[in-house]
This record gives sequence, C-alpha cells and structure tokens, in this order.
Amino acid sequence: MSVLALTSGSPMWYLARGTGIAALVLLTVSVVLGIVTSVRWSVPRWPRFVIEHLHRDVTLVVLALIALHVVTVVVDSFAPIGFLAAVVPLSSPYRPVWLGLGALGVDLLLAIAITSWLRHRVGFRIWRFVHWFAYGSWAVAMLHGLGTGSDTRQAWALIVYAACLAVVVSAVWWRLSVGWERATGVRLVALAATFVLPLALLGWMKAGPLRNGWARRSGTPASVLAKVAQKTAGTTSANSNSTNSPNQFAPAPSSDDSGGSG
Repeated sequence: MSVLALTSGSPMWYLARGTGIAALVLLTVSVVLGIVTSVRWSVPRWPRFVIEHLHRDVTLVVLALIALHVVTVVVDSFAPIGFLAAVVPLSSPYRPVWLGLGALGVDLLLAIAITSWLRHRVGFRIWRFVHWFAYGSWAVAMLHGLGTGSDTRQAWALIVYAACLAVVVSAVWWRLSVGWERATGVRLVALAATFVLPLALLGWMKAGPLRNGWARRSGTPASVLAKVAQKTAGTTSANSNSTNSPNQFAPAPSSDDSGGSG
C-alpha cells in the first residue's frame, strides 16, 4: 500500500479511494450500456427500454459517487485540494495535470447529464454530439485514477483498470462491427486507435506511475512530500523499536514514491 494511504489513516481517505474506484467501474458499465443502446441490441428478457433506463440509472449513481469522492478528498485535507479543483482543470496546486483530468471528466459528465435532462429542448443532434463525450470522460477518468490514485501500484488496482480497459475496448469493437459498410474510413481509424492507445497507456505507466519518484514528478507539493517523509520516518522508528520479529514489517517506501489522492 502506498505511503499516503498508510500514513494518513483517515476514514475519509479510504472512502475517497473506494468511491474513486467504484465510480470508474460503474462509469465503465455506463459506457458499455450506452454502446449497447446505440446498436439497438435487445433480447426478450432485456428489452431496449430496460437497457436505456439502466444506463441512465447507472450514470446517476456514477455522478453521486463522484460527488462523494470529491467531498471526501477535500474534507480529508491531507493534500491541498479544494472544491474548485473538482470542476476547474489545472486549478489545484496538487498534481495539477492529473487532478485536472479528473475535473475535466466531471465537466464532461455534467454536460452529458444536463443535455440528457434537457434533451427535448436542445434537440437530438446536440444531445447526440455531447454524448460522444462519454468516451472522453471515461478515458480521462482512467488517466486521473492512474496519475493520482493511492493504489496505482497495487496488483488488485491494476487488475481493475485492465478489466475496465478490456471491457470498453471489446464493446467498441462490437460497436464498430455493426454497419461496417458505413463510414469505413472512420471505423478503421477508430479500430486502429483501440490498439495504439492501450499500448501508449502501457508505455506511459511504465515510464510514469509505476516508476519510483512519480509523486515528485507528477506535481505533489513539497509540503505534502515532507509531511509523508516525516510520518514515514516516525513509522520506521516505531517499527525498529518494536519487540516483534524484524521480518514482520516490510521496509517503509520512500516518500517520493507515494501514491496520490484516492
């Protein structure tokens, strides 16, 4: 587990991490349901109106989880993150790029929710155009979680991210296979992107979040790094003075390798 997760010990911190992962998983479900709806797929047990209502309800749950995620991160106060950073990209001193991607994802989801609510007023063409943002909101949510998440290096978290990626890519392949004779050029470009972008993501992860020193390189303020280093030193000292077996405790990682904000 990352240093920030170990040293903060705040219930808010753990709630922030849990709601962040849960929001990504349900956002993945929402994107897949949107793709299912777009191809007009249905079976007797799952008529189209059921899928459409499920898609809407899952999206509302995602928005609720994101709201809770933002509140818990801000209230925890371990890192200098304010409410403004949740909607205004690059406005936070804490990992501005990666936290800014989260804000961008929130803005895109809000645009989708508002145009869906006002669908009969804004018209079908605008509603459909804005709904394409769903792919963007999911992508930036993935990058936000990998760039700022406390659990990015954990095996279970990497499995969750990989599963979300595999599910969405598979759904996109299915979507591209329907009506292949139409807009062949666009579909071929989209198909190529489903191979190139995951490889680019893997390369970025190996050079970024999975390498030592990511906390400092990602824009974590020096004050937060110093706080983590101080608490880590205290934990290491306490462990060295313990009467337990020396092999019972793993060495504390460097503060510069800490994770992030859930």
